[in-house]
Amino acid sequence: MEGVAKDSPRFASLPFVYTPSTVVGMSPETLDKYIVSNDPDTGKPVIEGIIDTLTKPVKTVKPASEPPKPEKVAAPQLFLEPDTEDNLQELFYEKGWTDGSPIILPTEERVKKMLAGTSASPDDVVAESFKFGSMEMLKYTVSNIAVIAVMAGAKPEYFPVILAIASTRQPALMGSTTAFGTMVLVNGPIRNEIGMNSGIGAFSPINKANSVIGRAWTLMSLCQGQAKPDKTFWSSQGNNYTYNNMCTAENEERSVWEPFHVTKGYKADDSMVSIFRGWAMLSTSGAASHRSVIEELNIQLAVMPPLNSSATIVMDPLVARNLKENEGFSTKQDFVKMLSKKIRIPAGQYWKTDQIDMLVASEAYKGVEPYASWKKLPDDALIAPFNIPENINIVVVGGETSPLFQASNYSYSGSASIDKWRAKK
Repeated sequence: MEGVAKDSPRFASLPFVYTPSTVVGMSPETLDKYIVSNDPDTGKPVIEGIIDTLTKPVKTVKPASEPPKPEKVAAPQLFLEPDTEDNLQELFYEKGWTDGSPIILPTEERVKKMLAGTSASPDDVVAESFKFGSMEMLKYTVSNIAVIAVMAGAKPEYFPVILAIASTRQPALMGSTTAFGTMVLVNGPIRNEIGMNSGIGAFSPINKANSVIGRAWTLMSLCQGQAKPDKTFWSSQGNNYTYNNMCTAENEERSVWEPFHVTKGYKADDSMVSIFRGWAMLSTSGAASHRSVIEELNIQLAVMPPLNSSATIVMDPLVARNLKENEGFSTKQDFVKMLSKKIRIPAGQYWKTDQIDMLVASEAYKGVEPYASWKKLPDDALIAPFNIPENINIVVVGGETSPLFQASNYSYSGSASIDKWRAKK
């Protein structure tokens, strides 16, 4: 398995075969050579290791749900010993609890103030996650998340949003070898109550709420041990979006269409946070008078064939207004249905994309449609890879200073209630 530390406890009991180098992006000829080359771990040909792994019995091991009982240890101290701020900042960094930038030190007084931002009990469990290093299920309480919110620089009124993000149980930093990026979208009344930016420079570092809420999600992943290089995190280059995860609010007031969370079945007055994840985000440089928005999107989305038809388009309110008033798309749903039909790419381009070849080709071979039919087409035949309109997401963000939009292969990962975590008045 490429990119995974072979001494990782997660894999200690599993049979593994290692190729001489990475397999992603390599030609079939190079991959053929890997099969007869030696495994860098055992020194034996890779093919022999594969055959042995598939044909010889392996030792029975306890499942991950039954880890060995740890030795009894003293209860961890709740607070650090007093020290200088510089020393404490360095200690937090050395422990892997920060993103490298200075944090607000989470003193007992600051954490107590943060907890006033919710009516939930400090001991309430917000989420659980499996920690591969120790093979244990960890529970994160409201108090734990309050510490992280303080570290990120949040105000107590931001805390319900941060708790909602934590409740999704989704990490900001993925352990994949590829460079996943993320986006956080806030909808509903809380956007304006806490002063989030959905207009001019919504994705820029100019708004406190956007900045620290997005950063808090990254710090959660770090504190949960999900970004240890060569242990739980293997992204070759990483993704700078994950510093604050493209955290923004939707510009509901200036949009001619219903808010994003309403398209997912929630009420307009529900305050919700939604999570998106993907690899690539492409921006337009400006409106193209000689091409329609659909033609422009066809160019952009064609270069990143989708898994599961997933795409997310973030557009300025000016673009949405033009699509509704001048091109006749009354709703977001009308527009995505048209995109689903109009965006086409050559079948060869689709199947020769590594991620499609690895993750979708198997579906074609099993006879799953439409992939089975697409696999039989000549390379120059055009297919419509965004064949599930419901998986194309439209988000309206921007300050109406220019009709710009961004197209991405980001998929929608789900939404969580913010109202659940509010402080009761």
